[in-house]
Amino acid sequence: MTVIEIGRVASGARRGEDLMTKAAQNIVLSPSRDIPFDKLVLSQSNVRRIKAGVSVEELAEDIARRGLLQSLNVRPVVDADGVETGTFEIPAGGRRFQALSLLVKQKRLAKTAPIPCIVREAASEILAEDDSLAENMQRVALHPLDQFRAFQALREKGKGEEEIAAAFFVTPQIVKQRLKLASVAPALLDVYADDGVTLEQLMAFTVNPDHGRQVQVWDAVKNSWNKEPYAIRRMLTESSVRASDRRAVFVGIDAYEAAGGVVLRDLFQGDDGGWLEDPALLDRLVAEKLQAEAEALASDGWKWIEVATDLPYGYSHGLRRLAGDPAPMTDEESAAHATLLAEYRALEEEYSGQDEYPEEIDARLGQLEMAMEALEQRPLIYDPTEIARAGVFVTLDRDGGLAIYRGYVRPEDEPHEETAVQDGDGADAMGQGDDVGVSSWKPSGTSVGGTVITSGGQPIGADLSEEEDDGALKPLPERLVMELTAHRTLALREAIGRSPDVALTLLLLKLVTDAFRTSSATGSCLEASVRHVYMSAQAPDLKDSIAAKLVDERHAAWEADLPLGDDAALWDYLTVLDQGSRLALLAHCLSFGINALHEKVNPYGAGISASGLTRRMAHADLVARAVDLDMVEAGWEPTVDGYLNRVPKARILKAVREAKGEGTAQLLDHLKKGEMATEAERLLKGSGWLPEVLRRADLVARDGEEIAEGQGEDAGEPEDVDLPAFLTAGLPESAASMMAAE
Repeated sequence: MTVIEIGRVASGARRGEDLMTKAAQNIVLSPSRDIPFDKLVLSQSNVRRIKAGVSVEELAEDIARRGLLQSLNVRPVVDADGVETGTFEIPAGGRRFQALSLLVKQKRLAKTAPIPCIVREAASEILAEDDSLAENMQRVALHPLDQFRAFQALREKGKGEEEIAAAFFVTPQIVKQRLKLASVAPALLDVYADDGVTLEQLMAFTVNPDHGRQVQVWDAVKNSWNKEPYAIRRMLTESSVRASDRRAVFVGIDAYEAAGGVVLRDLFQGDDGGWLEDPALLDRLVAEKLQAEAEALASDGWKWIEVATDLPYGYSHGLRRLAGDPAPMTDEESAAHATLLAEYRALEEEYSGQDEYPEEIDARLGQLEMAMEALEQRPLIYDPTEIARAGVFVTLDRDGGLAIYRGYVRPEDEPHEETAVQDGDGADAMGQGDDVGVSSWKPSGTSVGGTVITSGGQPIGADLSEEEDDGALKPLPERLVMELTAHRTLALREAIGRSPDVALTLLLLKLVTDAFRTSSATGSCLEASVRHVYMSAQAPDLKDSIAAKLVDERHAAWEADLPLGDDAALWDYLTVLDQGSRLALLAHCLSFGINALHEKVNPYGAGISASGLTRRMAHADLVARAVDLDMVEAGWEPTVDGYLNRVPKARILKAVREAKGEGTAQLLDHLKKGEMATEAERLLKGSGWLPEVLRRADLVARDGEEIAEGQGEDAGEPEDVDLPAFLTAGLPESAASMMAAE
């Protein structure tokens, strides 16, 4: 044999070895074939013994609808000699076989129908139990998220919830829940897919469909110790109103949804009817329904009707209640009451010998009592003359029902001559001119048939936030008056703090008043306790004002010197303090008791009265004169946010007119509200102009014109027109001056 031949033989041998190795590595799968159903039997080697999951009946229906999705795993049955008998046993796929057997029994499948099978060799080393166990253990359950998305895909392709539920043998409620979960924000679904959130937590997010809010809440709780589902639900519904809220009960969920309201629901647990997502809409519907009830009552001839969702404790304080006569029962009502009473007494007599009534008898007695009470609660009939001076409160009860309280007479409506306020002239004493006054509660609201209908003392339906463009000069908004007087109060505190003599006089005045007056002396601007008065209504710039900084600096200086925390040491310190320092410290401490705030008069008797508020503001003017208070020097200026955007255009023009003259005001007349306010702020800066509520009453001119220095320009002087910025933009100074002169 030549070298070439030897090489050829060697090469051929290597190729043969490679082919054998390759053959050994190839996996040979069990063949598949169709086997007649009547040749199949269930193997005793099947490891599944306990029924779980979809029932055989449901599986049979699914096979009937879509066919067999997975083949049966079978092995030939052999006799004692190892010869195949033609029958095949099923170690894996027993439930499918049982479902097929049911279809055959129902004659929906032929006995000889071919069944797709995978046939394992009878002599296989793999045991039948091994195959059965592997098939049941190695399968991976569908991730819930994949199930959610699959349901969603079916829905998008036209399948209804009922159809999907029937196809997968689940309830329609489960399908709704799954579809609800699929609507969670995609970012949260990704977190769930990565096991960053539990299924229960994910279900909690479905209560609010707003994806942005869902993500916001998750960002807030993901690093928190409390990520419980209830906490997530609470955060997602914290700005909503429960359906069990009495306002929602009064309006009704159907009416709320008909008006465009959205109800958040929790499909995974009891939600007590859900949450109403639009509280503003709900409050509007409540107000409208209460107003309708009030308008229906107006036909009775009441003088006034006060509408309120909530009535405070003591709402009827100071009001006289009319004594009406109960309306008599009609013949039908009398007969019904007699029948109920007879049954009640008969039951009582029948069971009188027993220690306690049977449960059903006790329940029936309770029903009879309620029915009789309903008939006995007669509406009251009032004297028409009394109705003409009395009023009604319309509100909600604790359960969301309508509550009507009739027949209340205000002191000013009593049949005697009204007395004037003894302590001042109302608005003029407050330094607010003719614009703002304080009086007893006399609502001037919507009139229906002569009846005045109000809510919180304000006309029903009035929108105080809307801009007044009719040119009329209206009173300042009460909230604004409160904020402005907060500025004044702080300025008075600062002034009193540096005026020991005035402070001492003020304290003596308060103490003498308390000691020598037999009646209550409420309404003083000095809380001599000293109680630090909190300013509930204040502008954002109050803490940064000049007065605030001066008060804080003086307080810090005293705090650094005083031996606080040791009463004995503080007593000794005050004892040896010189007289000037004692008075200065007295003045500083006394300043924190200054209360020159304008507050809302409470018509129900609680809080400050109208006369008390009048005295307070007059007292504050007295103190302001004593300390020579100047709010301009105190640092107040009319800004866009602090004043100008808070008042109607008529008041902006009035301010510019008083400070800069009629000509300048006319140049702003055509501007929109925002532009007018911005331009007015520029024109009024440094002018010394003050709104009426901040002016000193003693500096108001006798003829009604403000001539006091620093509180408005003298109308008698020649008028210099200040041009708005839009007219002078880009012009040289000489040209702007020429335009102003023209």
